[in-house]
Amino acid sequence: AWRDLHDRFGKLPFAALFEPAIAYAEGGFPVGPVTANAWGATARIFAERNQGPEFAAWFSTFAPSGTAPRPGETWASPDHASTLRAIAESGAEDFYRGKLAEGMGRFAAETGGFLTTADLAAHTSSWVEPISALYRGHEVWEIPPNGQGIAALSALTILEGCDVAAHPRESAQSYHLQIEAMKLGFADALGYVADMERAEVPVRGLLDREYAADRRALIGERALDPVAGTPPRGGTVYLCAADGDGMMVSFIQSNYMGFGSGIVVPGTGIALQNRGAGFVLDPQHPNCVAPGKRPYHTIIPAFLTRGGEPLGPFGVMGGYMQPQGHLQMVVNQVDYGLNPQASLDAPRWQWLRGKEVAVEQAAPAHVLHGLAARGHTLIVRHAGGSFGKGQIIRRLANGAYVAGSEPRADGCAVGF
Repeated sequence: AWRDLHDRFGKLPFAALFEPAIAYAEGGFPVGPVTANAWGATARIFAERNQGPEFAAWFSTFAPSGTAPRPGETWASPDHASTLRAIAESGAEDFYRGKLAEGMGRFAAETGGFLTTADLAAHTSSWVEPISALYRGHEVWEIPPNGQGIAALSALTILEGCDVAAHPRESAQSYHLQIEAMKLGFADALGYVADMERAEVPVRGLLDREYAADRRALIGERALDPVAGTPPRGGTVYLCAADGDGMMVSFIQSNYMGFGSGIVVPGTGIALQNRGAGFVLDPQHPNCVAPGKRPYHTIIPAFLTRGGEPLGPFGVMGGYMQPQGHLQMVVNQVDYGLNPQASLDAPRWQWLRGKEVAVEQAAPAHVLHGLAARGHTLIVRHAGGSFGKGQIIRRLANGAYVAGSEPRADGCAVGF
């Protein structure tokens, strides 16, 4: 995908793109505090659960001293440098058809996995048409299923019929309306989203405005208990970029739960993903597991336009928090007029399951009391990764850019 993106839009030599990453992998870099915290938590979990020999390479790569790096500690990985150099020099061919591919296929076979060199060689990238929903004069764009972006679009279509801005942003009613719309969007997404090449997904039906009105009618003064799955945690990297010519990119990638499967191919630093966890086992469900099929996917880069004119990219890392974060970022900017940084700084909520909602402790007490009175089961948490980590770029009418970066993460917004 990196190579295909570069072939269509890149200007620098492909190999040159890898030089900074290779230098950091070889020379090391100081680990940021948020990254170190998440890394350490994963290392402790893996130390308790992943005792088999197949996990040895994870510990030698990511916890070589026996523990994960602490904040400010320098971490380097010659194996990653070697792998990145092989990808750069081969135009990514080595990853799919060369020695790296052979190593992944061999190690998967040795450790009971199903990934083969034939699977890697058969990989192709897909250029898809994004899907969108109109929200108060703004077009919100997401990638189509098997991505979960339709959950955000469905929720926004439902929410558009509610006068959110009539209530202060930090009010229980504003939170309540957003949460209820998101529940309904998720209930449909978890019921229908699948690989569109292998199953029929009613995208138009889910975004139909009459259908949204029917769903909206379910929202009352009391918390709903929709039929939906239990969202697991996730681990993702999102970035966005823009140049002086108006080219803007919304980019996301992930091997899923933090370090994916926790299985690292020895000598490469490559942690194999565990996206198969996104499948279901019900043979009647469109997202049932099958060979050569893509599962329900959590990673969803997003984009905002108005009247066909680009306003800018945005995204939120964090598994099933992503569409919830998208909804909150759109509402913050469109309904409440917040700038990108203020949108990211504002307290967040996360629907978990049933009537259970996590809310950041920064939310005002009257909001918490009001939500509880409406029947929501609240879990008040310290601001952290579970509420997602976002980035936003907004293009102004004069061509200038403003940007915001997640205060709950180690990132930043940079202009150069």
